[in-house]
Amino acid sequence: MRKLLWFASLVVVLAGMSAPALSSEKLYLYTENFPPYNMSATGRAFEHNGDQIDGLCTEMVKAILHNTDLDYVMKLRNWDYGYNRALNKPNHGIFCTTYTEERANKFKWVGPLTTNLWTVFAAPGVDLKMDSLEDARGMLFGGYRNDVMTNYLLERGFNVSALDSDDLNPKRLELGQIDLWIADRLAGPYFASQQDVEGIVPVFSFNPVELYLAINPQTSDEIVNKLKEGLKQVHESGMYQAIQTKWGL
Repeated sequence: MRKLLWFASLVVVLAGMSAPALSSEKLYLYTENFPPYNMSATGRAFEHNGDQIDGLCTEMVKAILHNTDLDYVMKLRNWDYGYNRALNKPNHGIFCTTYTEERANKFKWVGPLTTNLWTVFAAPGVDLKMDSLEDARGMLFGGYRNDVMTNYLLERGFNVSALDSDDLNPKRLELGQIDLWIADRLAGPYFASQQDVEGIVPVFSFNPVELYLAINPQTSDEIVNKLKEGLKQVHESGMYQAIQTKWGL
C-alpha cells in the first residue's frame, strides 16, 4: 500500500512540473540516452523538449526543479556534446554525472541523485569468469568518449575502442567486434534490449558510484543552492524513494 501511495504522489507531482514560477536566469540542462536513467520517451536520438525525456535521473531532476522557481531548458543530446556545454558555459549542467576526484573542481555538484554499479558484460553465450578487472587485461572493451568508466579503463592501460556514444556497443559485442562492454548494472541490459541484443552476460561488477547533476562552476551559488534545497525537499517528501523504487532500486 505504501508503494502505491508513493507512485500516486509521484504521478501527481510529475504531472504538474511543466510550469514552475520563473527566476530571472535560465538554466540549460543536458542529458544523454542512458536508459533507464535518462532516455527519449519517443525513441529518438535527440530531444529538445524536457517533456519528451524520461528515466530515473530525469524524474529526479524534474522533481528537484519543481521545488524551485528556476526557469530551465532540458535537452537530450550525445554525452560528449552535453558534457562540454556544461564544462564551458555558465548556467549549463549535465546529468547523471559520476562524481570523481578528477572532476570535483570542474563543476558544482547537486546530489547524489542515485547510485550505480559498474559492470563488465560479455556477449550472449560466452562462458567467462572474472575475479578481478585484471583478468580482462589484453581484451578489447567497448566504451564511449568522455565517459567515466571508459576513462577509468584507459587510465589503467586497458584496450578500449571508444565511440561518440554507447548506442552501438551492444551490437558490437554481439558481433564479436569487441570482447567486453563496460556499462551500468541497470543500463547495460536495458540498452542492449533496445538494440535487439538479448542475453548479455554480466561477468564482473565493481566500483559502486554516486550520480549527480553537475553544474558549470561559473553558475551562481544562488542557483545551485536552490537546486540543493529542492533535492532536500524531494528526500523529505518521500519522492526520492518513490522514484528509486519505481525504477527497480
